[in-house]
Amino acid sequence: MRGLFSDLPRSLLSALYWAFILYLFLPLMVMMAMSFKDANFIAFPIGEWTFNWYVTVMQDKQFLDAVVYSVMIAAATTMAATVLGVWIAMLIVAEGIRGQLIIFALAVLPAVVPGMISAISLRIFVSTIDLPTGTAAIILGHTVHAVPFVVVMALTRLRSMPGTLVDAARDLGADSIVAFYRVTLPYLGPALMGGMIFCVLLSIDDFVRTFFLGGYRPTLPMLIYAKVQSGMSPEINAMATIVLVVTAAVGLYAEYLTRRARTR
Repeated sequence: MRGLFSDLPRSLLSALYWAFILYLFLPLMVMMAMSFKDANFIAFPIGEWTFNWYVTVMQDKQFLDAVVYSVMIAAATTMAATVLGVWIAMLIVAEGIRGQLIIFALAVLPAVVPGMISAISLRIFVSTIDLPTGTAAIILGHTVHAVPFVVVMALTRLRSMPGTLVDAARDLGADSIVAFYRVTLPYLGPALMGGMIFCVLLSIDDFVRTFFLGGYRPTLPMLIYAKVQSGMSPEINAMATIVLVVTAAVGLYAEYLTRRARTR
């Protein structure tokens, strides 16, 4: 495969690369452009450019309530996923534990299961345990989906950690709990920060599980979906652009923290 592409002219490879980039980003660029249109409908050409739709969005009580609700769910999801993910990662790298490969496979399984299958199975599960749909059910579903990402990031950091650090702490009189809080947890800090940011993004953007597990109070994706059903307008584009810019910035920062953790 490498030989096949190496035989192509450099100019052609460059053209294919930029064509692929355009294919990926052109719909997003069109969406963002339409959010500045001074009209009540989405279509070209754009006569005048305006920020009025962004002002409307920031004054929309439904939008602000959905943002607060989504952030609240994301915060709870991140806390639960971080605790579970670190515990599972510590279990995988611990000595004398059997079936560590099986534990790892089960831990990351929710990340590879199709979203629709995961959502349906979670809906059946919450119905079986008589957990009503709503906030608690959404947090449960989002946590199940977010744990694998924390596990992978924590494992990457733990496997690069010198074992002598914990041994030195124990030689100085620290027990297992003190050694974890004073040595292991600070060492995991950069990886956990990146994992927590990814958990927040996964929770806020999770539509399928929220659709199956949600109640009457909409999260941000559910609100945008409901507004799309009643007709497209530049206000929806403005909402989507705000979400896109914020999540992209946070995601890039999480990637920076992850790369930093790997090089330290």
